[in-house]
Amino acid sequence: MSADLAARGAVVPARPSTALSGIGPWIAFALIGVFLLAFLIVPVCLVIYTAFVTETGSLTFGHFANFFGQTVFMESFINSVLVALASVFFASVIAVPLAYLTVRFEFRGALLIQTLGVLPLIMPPFVGAVALQLIFGRSGSVNLLLDDWFGFTVPVMEGLTGVIFVESIHYFPFILLNLVAAMRNIDGAMEESALNLGARGFRLFRRVIFPLAMPGYLAGAALVFVKVFDDLGTPLVMGVTNMLAPQAYLRITSVGLDDPLGYVISVIMIVFSIVALWMSARLMKGKDYATLQKGGSALQKRRLSAWEALLAYGWITLVLLVVLAPHLGILLMSFAKVWSFSVLPDSYTLEHYATVFTDSGNMIGNTLLYCLLSATIDVVIGTAIAYLILRTRLPARQWLDYMASVALAIPGLVLAIGYLRMFRDVTLPFTDTPVIASWVLIMLAYAVRRLPYALRSCMAALQQVHISLEEAAQSLGAGRMSVIRRVMVPLMAGGIMAGFVTSFITAAVELSATIMLVSRESQAPMSYGIYLYMQSVAGRGPGAALGVLAVVVVGLGTYFSHRFVERSRATVQSV
Repeated sequence: MSADLAARGAVVPARPSTALSGIGPWIAFALIGVFLLAFLIVPVCLVIYTAFVTETGSLTFGHFANFFGQTVFMESFINSVLVALASVFFASVIAVPLAYLTVRFEFRGALLIQTLGVLPLIMPPFVGAVALQLIFGRSGSVNLLLDDWFGFTVPVMEGLTGVIFVESIHYFPFILLNLVAAMRNIDGAMEESALNLGARGFRLFRRVIFPLAMPGYLAGAALVFVKVFDDLGTPLVMGVTNMLAPQAYLRITSVGLDDPLGYVISVIMIVFSIVALWMSARLMKGKDYATLQKGGSALQKRRLSAWEALLAYGWITLVLLVVLAPHLGILLMSFAKVWSFSVLPDSYTLEHYATVFTDSGNMIGNTLLYCLLSATIDVVIGTAIAYLILRTRLPARQWLDYMASVALAIPGLVLAIGYLRMFRDVTLPFTDTPVIASWVLIMLAYAVRRLPYALRSCMAALQQVHISLEEAAQSLGAGRMSVIRRVMVPLMAGGIMAGFVTSFITAAVELSATIMLVSRESQAPMSYGIYLYMQSVAGRGPGAALGVLAVVVVGLGTYFSHRFVERSRATVQSV
């Protein structure tokens, strides 16, 4: 366009520099840096610092020696590691065949199968734990049928085994999503070459396809490990306290904020989360997984023989029945008047929903308020960081990405403990209300914990917007803020909304930080309300009803966000 204007003798504006001029970018950089320091880096560093000092402030390793010298803590440490590793294994057993079958072979309803496989993520794992106890517990539906038909039961929901079962079912979609994406990017020519050399069946999968999809698998497996290792709600609901997260919670809530062992446990949780993410990247270092897709060819879908199709559909049906059992169980529980020692509820009622709307209506409003505010903060900061990194040459701008991404490895429980210690003597501006007694910290914890998800979406969206579009708008006289508001944001709308939805959905089911930061019931969101209801048998009906409403809220939010994205794309295309 500049060449055409010059040919006509017009004045051609200078090509705008990617290094923004003026103080604006510096102000944005400083504000984001202060936010991340105040609500992420400093609270976490305070937790780490407290674990290494005495009451007088002297450096010590005695707290760690005390931790490793007590049997209950060593047992909790070993249990947490074993549960996380076992959950990764069983989640892989579910996800790997499901991903391979739907990507590699022709399946009717393959998209539906993959969609149903992701549904466990929209339900809090501790809610699924209660539902699974009614279905797979000692007196659950499955064991009642097995005992009646075959004379034996399967104690799958007992102790640590039950925690592993629940966590595997809930978090396997992380592996499924990453593995499906990785398998779709494999060059079909690689498979054809292996077939020509005689590789077939499991050998083809083991030697060619799975190794090429290894980056996706390791990314998903690392997320599963971190999520399980840090989970607090599921062990508490199932009565399992000999794990690290429950021990940290019990130490801080029973002994107090000055108990050093609670901080030692927090440091260990941080270290293992960081190590898991680091190892997933380290295992891929120095290895080349790239393939050349000629003409965009991918793995060729192949037809299954009759008996192969029967086995495949049988396996998929079994997996989906198990992974969707929590949703079915929580739905039945929400309508069940009596459900005890029976395969299905003995009678049904709507009283649980009436109880929720009467006694816990504010929890729904609190959830929407906290999640909307936190998701908005995430996309605003995520968009700003993405713009500073990709469109400016500010020094140290990449550190904003590093600082924001640290939140991935910080358990919600640890961040909440850092907030309680950092703000315990601070009051809200112009009031006498302590900060730790307000709902502001709950919302900020949601925002900080979900910022990496929104940031990745915003970065990907901005990378797809060519800088020439900005230059064209500037050459027509638009100011930089006008370019951002009228050009960049509309073109990034899809990615921004994806980040917003991810932040909203995951915040709506957050419990680890919530359970520490809620100071009174009037502040409680739905996740905390569900947890309170589930503590007693009498409250499980209303708790299930609130869980169903949480799933509905998340589902509606996802649906309307997709509608908004499609409308935004149509508007941009029409312009």
